[in-house]
Amino acid sequence: MTQMSAAEKQAFLADLHVGVLSIPDPGRGPLTVPVWYQYEPGGDLWFLTGANSRKGKLLSEGTAISLCAQNEAPPYQYVSVEGVVHSIGAITDEGLPMAVRYLGAEQGAQYHNSGASNDSIVVRLTPRQWLAVDYSKM
Repeated sequence: MTQMSAAEKQAFLADLHVGVLSIPDPGRGPLTVPVWYQYEPGGDLWFLTGANSRKGKLLSEGTAISLCAQNEAPPYQYVSVEGVVHSIGAITDEGLPMAVRYLGAEQGAQYHNSGASNDSIVVRLTPRQWLAVDYSKM
């Protein structure tokens, strides 16, 4: 059996992974790109993106999107979630914690202070559908 319990899926998604986001792009295949994201078990998943980036232009409230997080080394594991964007807003205090989560305290502060996320927006969704595999359970 390679399935994960609901608690295992949520814990895995909450761990540090680079997510792979898929956004519908009418007339083309979906836009599929890596993103930094944050998730707390039982809560919303959120990420930052540039308001004028291709991602930012494709996203709006009500857009159905998917995100997959994985371990790339054996035993392979992944969690994929689908949900509908319910909130897009201006970045407030999310930038620094996100940068520190992925880059560590020193590099995260440098990244944040460089203004790299000045045009960023915060995108939030509640995961509705979950897919997961944990090959360590084989």
